[in-house]
Amino acid sequence: MRMVVTGATGSLGTLVIDGLLERVPADRVVAVVRDREKGAALAARGVRLTTADYDAPDTFHGVFRAGDRVLLVSGNDVTADRVAQHRTVVDAAAVAGVGLLAYTSVPGAFQARLADAHRRTEGLILASGLPYTLLRNNWYTEVFTEQLPLVLYLGAVARACADGRVASASRADYAAAAVAVLTGRGHENRTYELGGDTAWNLAEYAAEVSRQAGREVPYRAMTFDGYLAHLITAGLPERAAELLAGADVSVARGQLSATPGALSRLIGRPTTPMHRSVAESVGALATAW
Repeated sequence: MRMVVTGATGSLGTLVIDGLLERVPADRVVAVVRDREKGAALAARGVRLTTADYDAPDTFHGVFRAGDRVLLVSGNDVTADRVAQHRTVVDAAAVAGVGLLAYTSVPGAFQARLADAHRRTEGLILASGLPYTLLRNNWYTEVFTEQLPLVLYLGAVARACADGRVASASRADYAAAAVAVLTGRGHENRTYELGGDTAWNLAEYAAEVSRQAGREVPYRAMTFDGYLAHLITAGLPERAAELLAGADVSVARGQLSATPGALSRLIGRPTTPMHRSVAESVGALATAW
């Protein structure tokens, strides 16, 4: 039985591959990549590489085999037709008759337009008749910490989340959940609402950044329109900016605040707290500077 990971050179996919290699022989792990050169480091570790592109359905012919356990990592280009991209993988998996198709989705309570592609993809997976696992991941804490260079440059955390709380976890936590599903038993036809053990708001996040950075970094709550204009001015395409600003409004409405505990149960340990992610990010920046 092979474990197949799409988007394997991305930030999440790479962590999933790392976790799989701790549990199964490398020749049972297949990395689906768009650029073979970018997958060279994985191949050097004994992982099998196969080249395929979400936007080119023909490239997925023969990628999967009957019985494979597949992780479909959702496309990260919010301006692309992600449903069509995901359909390419679902159709190829159905033709092959894979043993399990896991998908990285978003929480069921998340009602922003950004969730639309995920809901439609979930529908495709259910309609395929394949054994499935829906991994409904809350925000990665890195969604915030990866913006720390800009935050520290501007001197403020500027978002449109009001005082809404986010039950985030680290990307490594969600990767560990995917590994648990791919290598474990009893996950067929299950939907997991995954998130961190503790929810936090942006004021608390800014206070933690301030503490770790050693200087005051306040939270500046913005309106939807103000944040939208901010993103467009920063160079984001208007459609992408609208989707991201809308996601912040969903946070403000409490749609990402649930802490059901499923993630920590699935990975067998507490999730990574926000303060630790901030400390790691600030420390990395200090080393780089």
